[in-house]
Amino acid sequence: MTDALTDEALDGPAGPTVFSVVYRTYASQVLGYLTARGVEDPEAAMQEVFLSVLPRLGSVHGGAAGLRTFIFSVAHARMVDDHRRQSRTPAKLPFEPELDQREDSSAETEALERIVPQEVLGLLDALPQDQREVLALRLVAGFTVEQSAEAMGKSEGAVKQLQRRALLKLRELADVKEYLKP
Repeated sequence: MTDALTDEALDGPAGPTVFSVVYRTYASQVLGYLTARGVEDPEAAMQEVFLSVLPRLGSVHGGAAGLRTFIFSVAHARMVDDHRRQSRTPAKLPFEPELDQREDSSAETEALERIVPQEVLGLLDALPQDQREVLALRLVAGFTVEQSAEAMGKSEGAVKQLQRRALLKLRELADVKEYLKP
């Protein structure tokens, strides 16, 4: 058999050689049709078309024109199936974190929104100077333990201990307990 698709070639047995010629003749046309018709995955749909056509090659009537009509009717059916599937499937949108409004504020943020700056200063005034300085460096300035220790001329362990004591003292104060109640 030659590489040309003829009516005589289609009248013979439908073997791998015939299918190969049919595929090479119509694959690019079917792919173009499915792409132009908005199929989500045109290459996969084209493969489905030829997988449907292969077992029926021997039963197609009308020669090359009948085969072409049959192939494109199968391609059209796959396109319709794809459009129906797309209409039932929710739209896929990329995640954009800056537009996500589901985030809950932290307990710290809520507490800070309820406390006016004068109240914070009043609470910090109840602490010893070293503890105030540690909280100012760690929480306000955002320093690490190492940076705070260097700025204060103390060891990292001393900074951790001062911070722990300061937070315990703040929890004991009546003003803070009011904000911690649900």
